[in-house]
Amino acid sequence: MNAVLWDMDGTLVDTEPYWIATEHALAAEYGGTWSHELALQLVGNDLLESGRFIREHMPLPLSPEEIVERLLDGVVALVEQEVPWRPGARELLADLGRAGVPCALVTMSYERFVAPILQALPAGSFQVVVTGDQVERGKPHPEPYLHAARLLGVDATDCLAIEDSDTGCRSAEAAGCTVLAVPHHVAVEPGERRVFADTLVGLGPADLAGLLLPV
Repeated sequence: MNAVLWDMDGTLVDTEPYWIATEHALAAEYGGTWSHELALQLVGNDLLESGRFIREHMPLPLSPEEIVERLLDGVVALVEQEVPWRPGARELLADLGRAGVPCALVTMSYERFVAPILQALPAGSFQVVVTGDQVERGKPHPEPYLHAARLLGVDATDCLAIEDSDTGCRSAEAAGCTVLAVPHHVAVEPGERRVFADTLVGLGPADLAGLLLPV
């Protein structure tokens, strides 16, 4: 295992409730309608795709880009008040650092949302950070994971990705990674290069290395 590539929302941090609350607030502001079921359809998606979905289904008289910026405003404000860490995530990240295993953060969130989360971690926790505003094609396309592996100087097939959504798993899988799926808000279907865990609590570098699947 040459590196571990981490998803962020729902995997490292549980910010999905922040996104959903902000979406409901936006709907209320414009007299639109929204539901928990619609919100869950956005989990793991590229933000602009989510903006297009919200514009159509809420609906809103805003462009997808404007919707994304409004959502980011709300979610960043909440994260700055409290970072909602997922169980075992920080501990595993620290253990990987002590073991000398490079880590990358691969998220469809934008840089300004990622910044306060990175500030709450020890410096150097991630050697590479790939955000949604740095790639042309977001998850489920493999580009985000391929880009992260390339920046680390490793082959994606020698990397373990940690994900919580089917969209993210498809992205990492298509890049050639072994995917450790830890479902949280949405179900994740079985896949050819997917292994599953209920939690990251108690997992260490040796456990992750033992999960790597042959190409």
